[in-house]
Amino acid sequence: MNTRELGRTGLSVSEICVGTSALGSFPAQYGYDVDEETAVDTILRVFDGPFTFIDTSNEYGGGASEARIGRAIAERGGIPEGFTVATKVDPLPGSTDFSGDRVRRSVEESLGRLGVDTLQLVYLHDPEKISFAQGVAPGGPLEALIRLRDEGVIEHLGVAGGPIDLELRYLATEAFDVVISHNRYTLIDQSAEPLLDDARRRGVAFVNAAPFGGGMLAKGPRAVPRYCYAPVGAATLERALSIESLCADYDVPLAAAALQFSTRDPRVTSTIVGMSRPDRIEHTQGLLEHPIPEELWARLLPLAAIGRAGHESAA
Repeated sequence: MNTRELGRTGLSVSEICVGTSALGSFPAQYGYDVDEETAVDTILRVFDGPFTFIDTSNEYGGGASEARIGRAIAERGGIPEGFTVATKVDPLPGSTDFSGDRVRRSVEESLGRLGVDTLQLVYLHDPEKISFAQGVAPGGPLEALIRLRDEGVIEHLGVAGGPIDLELRYLATEAFDVVISHNRYTLIDQSAEPLLDDARRRGVAFVNAAPFGGGMLAKGPRAVPRYCYAPVGAATLERALSIESLCADYDVPLAAAALQFSTRDPRVTSTIVGMSRPDRIEHTQGLLEHPIPEELWARLLPLAAIGRAGHESAA
């Protein structure tokens, strides 16, 4: 497995990051449950495999994702050498409290669930829940994260969100070492291009989440005619079908092309792929290693590039 430097953190991580949103069991979004033993077995399998980067959040599964990862960490006697476990701070579920005090409580909760003394990497999660002014205000979440880092509770800071313009504003604070963007750098939508370029210029690691767009680019647009969990317009659906057909011409799974679209870009440090069963590790590795001829990329990339301004949503 290829490893890459995680920006200026001094850490090296695998080019695939194990996403654990579904690991905490979130049937309302994913359509299936994940029991605790399966979740723990998945992380134990990760610790034996090629992917050395794990991503979770305080809010995933109401804390169950962190707790299950914590069980696996305890069974191994700590985070294995060479592995990085990242989490995120979140408001209290059902509230909009993203104050500095809430950030500290979120970090305390994560430390307890994961069973560690320090957190390697913590993201400010979905900062679009509040205004930028609130995010950087005295007593706000950014100030609290910086203090926790200076106190040694957190080693490195990241920001993980949706709106690209907002993430650019947070990177301009120079407080963050890593940025996550989701659903905005795929075969369908490359509206994260400005963020990719800005992160590279600043020496910030870019971590790309949701390369399959919530399922469309994994199961296919006929099975999942939605992108980022919302219906898409006719033009986007037609383009996705064309991409799928083109991949089929070369006997390449759509999911393999979608994943490698992200991993082949040198600006992308790591790509987050959700995994909720042990066999997903081998499946993802197979997609990553599936041969894709340059002739396919030459035909595929111009079709994908239509999405540089974002995809068309259904009215």
